[in-house]
Order: sequence, then C-alpha cells, then structure tokens
Amino acid sequence: MNSSGMPLRIRRQRGFTLLEILIAVAIFTIVGAMAMGGYNELSRQSATVEVNMARVRAVQTAVMRISQDFAELEPRPIREPVGDGTQSALKSDGRSLELVSLTHSGWTNTAGLQRSTMQRVTYRLESGKLYRDQWAVLDRTLSTEPQTVQLLDKVTSAKLRYMDPGRIWRDAWPDSGGAGPQGQRSRPIAVEVTLELEDWGSIVRLIEVAG
Repeated sequence: MNSSGMPLRIRRQRGFTLLEILIAVAIFTIVGAMAMGGYNELSRQSATVEVNMARVRAVQTAVMRISQDFAELEPRPIREPVGDGTQSALKSDGRSLELVSLTHSGWTNTAGLQRSTMQRVTYRLESGKLYRDQWAVLDRTLSTEPQTVQLLDKVTSAKLRYMDPGRIWRDAWPDSGGAGPQGQRSRPIAVEVTLELEDWGSIVRLIEVAG
C-alpha cells in the first residue's frame, strides 16, 4: 500500500518464451535463405549477361576489323622474305592455315614515325581461333616478327569469296591467270566473309572494295 492507503499495482514485464524465440529464428532463417537465393540468382544472371555482352563485343570487333582491312585494300604487292619473288597485294588460295594476306592503307601514325601508312596483314585460323598478324614493314625478311592478335575464338570455319570485275565469285585470289605483275596488283570489287561460330552459327558479311 502507498502512503494514502491505496494498494500498489505491480506491473510485470513479460519476456519472450522459448517457443517464440525459436519461431522468430526460424522465420529469420527462411527469409535469409530466400534473400540469399535471390541474390545468388541475380549474380548468376548478371555474370551471364556480362559474358554474352563480351562475346557480342568480340564478334563485332572482329567483323569490323576484317571489313576495314578489305575496304582499304591497296594494290601494293610485297617482296618475298626470301629470293626476288613478290606476293600479290591480295593473296588467298584457301589451301593453308592462312586465310588471306593483304596490303591495306589507313594505318594511323599518331607518333609521327618514318614509315608507310600501308600495312601487311594476314588472317589465319588455328584450333578454332581467328588470328590477325601484322608487320611493321611491308617488305619483310625472315627475321621480321609479326604482331599477333587473337580476334575471336569458337570459330568452326571461315570462308572467303571474291567477286572479280566480271561479277564472278572466286574462291581464290588472284585467279590462275593473275600471276603476272598486273595480276598481283589486281583487286576484287567485293569480298564475302563467312564465319561459322559454335555459339552463333553462321555470320556472313559482304564488303565492297574501294577502287
């Protein structure tokens, strides 16, 4: 009782029972597991999107690089590394790992070096990978090493066709009658590039050759 004679009311604080704590822990565990599962799935989807985008960029870059080289094709043969012979400005016979060798212009020279703005490049397919070799000089020797860049992987096959001025498609360039000096400087009017990829199937690009 208090000083006025009134009885005191004692308020008891009620805590959590063990059952309530267990239920709360179980709910928290379930919600946490669901949240973690959603996060993991989101992470997997994000990684998949990034891989797909990287593949898109690689394919686009490879096709753009090939198209630019052919579009800037120059009628400039080069000397053979050994002997007095010459190679055609565009050389492609389809019987070797080298898909094509060509001379193109437009090689930027931002450093102002004393060199040509033309460049010799070779495309080759090895073990499912498409490579681009480029040389710092046009008329190279056996000791001149190329700079090699892997453009694309998962390439099943690559095929090139060349349209001559008579609008006839040819699988090799120059043709059998183009071994002379004039033939070595000849250029097609268009090039068809077909890449077979493991994941994308067939990609076909038709390139107009300036000139």
